[in-house]
Amino acid sequence: MLDYNNVTSFEKLDLNTIAMSKITHTSCVFSISALLWLAIGTAQAEFIGLNIGASHWNSAPASSFDRNDSDSIDLIDDLDVDNPEQSSMTFILEHPITALPNVRYQGSQLNSDARLQGESFSSGNRVSSAFDLSHDDIVLYYQLLNNWVDLDLGVDVKRLDGEVSFAGATGSAVSVDETIPLLYLSARFDLPLDGLYVGANINANVIDLGISESSAQDSTVMLGYESGTGLGIEGGFKYFSLDLDNVDAPDTDLEYDGVFLNGYINF
Repeated sequence: MLDYNNVTSFEKLDLNTIAMSKITHTSCVFSISALLWLAIGTAQAEFIGLNIGASHWNSAPASSFDRNDSDSIDLIDDLDVDNPEQSSMTFILEHPITALPNVRYQGSQLNSDARLQGESFSSGNRVSSAFDLSHDDIVLYYQLLNNWVDLDLGVDVKRLDGEVSFAGATGSAVSVDETIPLLYLSARFDLPLDGLYVGANINANVIDLGISESSAQDSTVMLGYESGTGLGIEGGFKYFSLDLDNVDAPDTDLEYDGVFLNGYINF
């Protein structure tokens, strides 16, 4: 064991220098480790994207209502259906974990009213109809391409909780309580002009999984612009169809289409 009291002053100086050198080396190791950890965390954070958007849709219905023991009633030719302006909110979360899908949520309001258009059916009574097809979409998808072409593929679980009602001498109603799985395909192509792009989203039944007897399609085509700050705007054409096939209630075939405008911010 070293007797520190018997060593010379030069030896004491050497020991102090070695001790200080070890402390300085340890501090450098911790500092570099902290910087690397911070850099890795920052790099990963840059790959986590959040997109929040709001959409306005000027839709026009083209639908029919097939009552039991009755002829089909066209909601445009037979009923004066209004063209309501619909709205929706969208939240998109993308992350760097390749094994897990990205998440897209969209909540949409879709409802309208109708009344007899100056005509009468065999009963001679006035007829009216109302639709509430508001729905939520939860999309789980993977990015197949992410450069000047963005290509996403996944599954859209469309959840409807509303009602289609038909009132006259006797009332009929379809309770819309459906969960419909759809294929989700989204493509976006950057144009040569900075920030401009064209794109399309397709949500449609491709394979019958036996989960629901009903079917749906929800598709858009668009032209958009995104600034360097993440603010963007896009507009185009949207088509939505819903075929409610219920043996205990009137079958309903609903279609809406029209132009839409969407604003968003991409973090």
